[in-house]
This record gives sequence, C-alpha cells and structure tokens, in this order.
Amino acid sequence: MKTTRRNFLATASCAAAAFAAPIRAFAQRKSPFKLSVITDEISDDFEHACSVAATEFGLGWVEIRALWGKTIHELDSDEVSRAQAILAKYNLRVTDIGSPLFKVHWPGAPRSKSGSQKGDDSTVLADFKKQDEVLTASIAVAKEFKTDKIRCFDFWRLQNQEPYRDDMDGKLREAAETTHKQGIALILENESACNTATAPEAARLLAAVQPLGLNWDPANAVMHVELDAFPDGWDLLPKDRILHCHCKNAVLSDTGKIAWSPVDIGYIDWTAQFRALKKSGYRNAISLETHWRGAGTPEASSRVSWAGMKKTLEDSKTL
Repeated sequence: MKTTRRNFLATASCAAAAFAAPIRAFAQRKSPFKLSVITDEISDDFEHACSVAATEFGLGWVEIRALWGKTIHELDSDEVSRAQAILAKYNLRVTDIGSPLFKVHWPGAPRSKSGSQKGDDSTVLADFKKQDEVLTASIAVAKEFKTDKIRCFDFWRLQNQEPYRDDMDGKLREAAETTHKQGIALILENESACNTATAPEAARLLAAVQPLGLNWDPANAVMHVELDAFPDGWDLLPKDRILHCHCKNAVLSDTGKIAWSPVDIGYIDWTAQFRALKKSGYRNAISLETHWRGAGTPEASSRVSWAGMKKTLEDSKTL
C-alpha cells in the first residue's frame, strides 16, 4: 500500500478528532485481549506515560521497555519501587518485560550490518557474555513487576545464518529453559534487523526451540519486505506459541521504501488480524508500539496511532 504525506495528515487529523471523545477506562471493558502500550513510545517520563495510558487511552496494562533513561533490567531497587508506586497509582499491570536480550552480534560470525560496528571481536564476545547478566536481571525485575513474560531477540542478522544456526538455537533454548524453571516464558520478537524477522523464520525457530514463545509483530515482518505477513505469514505460525503481540503498521512511502505508519494505515489489516487473533483463542496482550513519528512527537504520534488501533479493534468487534 502506498501513501502520501497529504493522506497521512488528513488521516491523522480525522483520527485525532475521533480520539477527542471521552474514553476513560473503555478499552479493557469489552476486549478479549489485554490492551497495552509500550510506555516509552509515549514518553520516557514513566509517570506521564502511565497517566496517558490509563486516564486517556483507558488501558489497564502497560509494557515496560525503557524509563527514565534506562532499560528496564538496569533499574535499581529504588527505581523499581518508584515505578511500582506509579503503576499502583494508575491501577496498571505489566504485560511483560521488554528486555533487549540477545540484540547483540553472534561471536565468531562475520560482523552483521545491523547493530553497532564499534569495537573488535573481543567487544563482540564481551557483549555476548553480558547477556547472561541481562537474563538474570530481567528475571528478577519480571518478578518485581509480577509478570510472567520476558521479551528477547535472535541476534543481529547475518547474511548467512546456516553455519551458526544450531548454536544460536541452542543459546535461545538454554535461556528459555532457564526462564521456564522460574515460571516465566521467554518470548522472541520477530525483528527485521535480527535473524528471525519473518513468519516463516519464526515458524522454523519455534519448531526447533522449546519452550520458546513468540512476540508476533507483523509490521516488523513487513519491514523485512514480507508484505504478506498477514494473512499468509500468520497462517504459518503455531497459534498456541504466540504469547504476546505488538501493534503498529507500515506502508510504501513516496521514496519507494517501507516506512512506519499509523495503525489503521498500511499493509497490515489490523481489523482482520484482531479477528484472527480472537478466533485462534488468543487472550494475551496486544501492545501499541507506535514507532511512526508523523505527528511530530512520540506522544502526539501515539495518540493518533491509538485512535487508529481503537478504530480497528471496534471494527473487528474485539472492543
């Protein structure tokens, strides 16, 4: 689907007008899903982001990835307590820990074009070894925030994965088994910059690695030029392994490249995707992950994208 700046602005204006209607606490009342937003997509100010999520978007859940200039696994005990107090103030619960686990280069492989190009092989190895600490910290903070899910990735994308694939699968399996023993699910997000980007790649990984779950992000697959991520890609996935979902969209821009867009504009037909999720028995979280910045600021863009998400939820009769 191709769009123009004029179409974007016109749609954004209509969405903003629709958003202005009173919506306090409507979102969680009727939906079969745990509707959520990634807080730093609104603001790095955690209290402000929670206020918008609860009092304006009407949500009962948030996904925490970064706050106050730190990724969530880096929080100290005082910051965890502060965040817990804010969540209690706005009556919000946490869907999952948005950890950056395994968003690193695979040691011994040619340097991926994704990720940092700084440092030598020893830097790559050091970053890789730190992932055990990231996992331990993520498990601890998941327990603090009373969530049973931690998000991870499949390492920065290699041009040829085959020589390293078994070892990468093994590392993911080890981590998933570690979290499973703690009563926590490790959920891998398909990401265009990482080795599992598309639905076929996700289906292969899930078949190879137990007990790994999937954070399905169809727009990330589109960004890797899997333009049929829904419905064709979706049809390939084992539905019982999808434990989390990110909601955003992408279009073909005027430059001929795939670009982020508001939720209700783009390759992903979210009305149909929501219907398919409900039909499959999915009852876990769906988090708005705006990414698009066409309204000028993260907060303004999130308001437009939430309005689009709300519309597609209503159209799909899942709200």
